[in-house]
Amino acid sequence: MNLNPALTRYRIVAWIVGVLLIVLTVGTVLKYTTDDDTIVAIVGPAHGFLYMIYLVLAADLARRARWKLPFTVLVLLAGTVPFLSFVAERVVTRRVRDAFPLVASGAP
Repeated sequence: MNLNPALTRYRIVAWIVGVLLIVLTVGTVLKYTTDDDTIVAIVGPAHGFLYMIYLVLAADLARRARWKLPFTVLVLLAGTVPFLSFVAERVVTRRVRDAFPLVASGAP
């Protein structure tokens, strides 16, 4: 089974969601310290939309890689904690490449 496309999609969205969550966190701090909610107003909806895509792509990868439910739930929640999506992305990539050696080599 070729998991390369599913893993690549997941990795890209995990990074985007992670970066947006950090920006959103900074925006939230600014909102409550300076009464400027511009960042939250712009990045909040974008993060919410992309988090939904993250959930779909992570669930798809979980199904293809046959992860157990507890691990899948942790990966799905990783997009809600700043910096955790980066950690989850590394753990997921390592786990998929260890379980499916053809993914690591990039073979079809």
